[in-house]
Amino acid sequence: IFTSLHWNLSLTFRLLNSNSFTIIRDDAFAGLFHLEYLFIEGNKIETISRNAFRGLRDLTHLSLANNHIKALPRDVFSDLDSLIELDLRGNKFECDCKAKWLYLWLKMTNSTVSDVLCSGPPEYQEKKLNDVTSFDYECTTTDFVVHQTLPYQSVSVDTFNSKNDVYVAIAQPSMENCMVLEWDHIEMNFRSYDNITGQSIVGCKAILIDDQVFVVVAQLFGGSHIYKYDESWTKFVKFQDIEVSRISKPNDIELFQIDDETFFVIADSSKAGLSTVYKWNSKGFYSYQSLHEWFRDTDAEFVDIDGKSHLILSSRSQVPIILQWNKSSKKFVPHGDIPNMEDVLAVKSFRMHNTLYLSLTRFIGDSRVMRWNSKQFVEIQALPSRGAMTLQPFSFKDNHYLALGSDYTFSQIYQWDKEKQLFKKFKEIYVQAPRSFTAVSTDRRDFFFASSFKGKTKIFEHIIVDLSL
Repeated sequence: IFTSLHWNLSLTFRLLNSNSFTIIRDDAFAGLFHLEYLFIEGNKIETISRNAFRGLRDLTHLSLANNHIKALPRDVFSDLDSLIELDLRGNKFECDCKAKWLYLWLKMTNSTVSDVLCSGPPEYQEKKLNDVTSFDYECTTTDFVVHQTLPYQSVSVDTFNSKNDVYVAIAQPSMENCMVLEWDHIEMNFRSYDNITGQSIVGCKAILIDDQVFVVVAQLFGGSHIYKYDESWTKFVKFQDIEVSRISKPNDIELFQIDDETFFVIADSSKAGLSTVYKWNSKGFYSYQSLHEWFRDTDAEFVDIDGKSHLILSSRSQVPIILQWNKSSKKFVPHGDIPNMEDVLAVKSFRMHNTLYLSLTRFIGDSRVMRWNSKQFVEIQALPSRGAMTLQPFSFKDNHYLALGSDYTFSQIYQWDKEKQLFKKFKEIYVQAPRSFTAVSTDRRDFFFASSFKGKTKIFEHIIVDLSL
């Protein structure tokens, strides 16, 4: 071990060759401000501390040749303002992510540096560190960390932007609220903004039309309603009712646009109810089309398939059916189904690299991922489900994920593997009885909300992890 010794402080040259040093500690050359030449060659040095060369501002020549060095700590040469020549030959450098900083430093430094040869990994053996090309994409990964915990249960989360601010509407059946949160740019968290009260609220869906903000509030009891943000009251006030006769047990609200017209559909999961499409007519939303009877729909998903508008309805009583928008009648008409997919609770659509995919949620058994091949949806992957009420796709930049909820165990986040063209297990998270996962981005930060039917609602932040640190 090489530590600070009592030196002649006026030394300008120091030779420490063919000893048996294995470590150079912080401040090993403390006080040698005028040292210009330092040769530590032919030793057994494996480890050099981050501040080993601190204070050597006059050092012009440094040799660490012929040691057993596999890696150097980031910025170990940062104090060497006068360095002209550096010799790193004859070591055993691992050209992995920990060498990324050295790779970048070699490209920027004005010092003359010997070739740094790689001992590993195998694909770079005997190559020069300068020639390694994988640092940009292999030395970062991602993670999800808890950013904020909300002390209440919830079943659905929707997000919307208004006047450069980001909002979130959270359905809370047990508290009989639709809680609206706002992103606080100063505190950097989500804070309470408004509260819409009701009875057994199961869904809150924001609709933005021109400068107006509406929230569709779906309730199990007392009918469903639409609220509008009132600037003078700075809160949401009731705007209109939704006919109770049509909507009996709402389960999902899906917003969509066709030919610049705004619609939403409510999937009704009772035998007595009708899944119904509503349309905006400049004064309010009116019932536009009832889709089918007696099917106990659990989810509705609007999908653009090859430029044509479709709705996919999931149901407890049959396989998911596909309805297509008829341009002449301006109504949805039956167009087919997704065969062999019984007991699907929900279908979500998403795109990766201009290809359309579906995620199909099953409570027990296997949830599925399907891909559109220009003729039909074909299965590409089965994901084991243990009490799953949601399989939600979401993306942050070039990172594509699926979040598979579980009532009985940990929920699982999968990440898309470009090479294998499949989703691979990425991270387990614990959320009690998760009912929805919703991606929210603001202030160049990415979050996703995990609603919980039996516990606290959690907000996870999606972070980039630099493996070279």
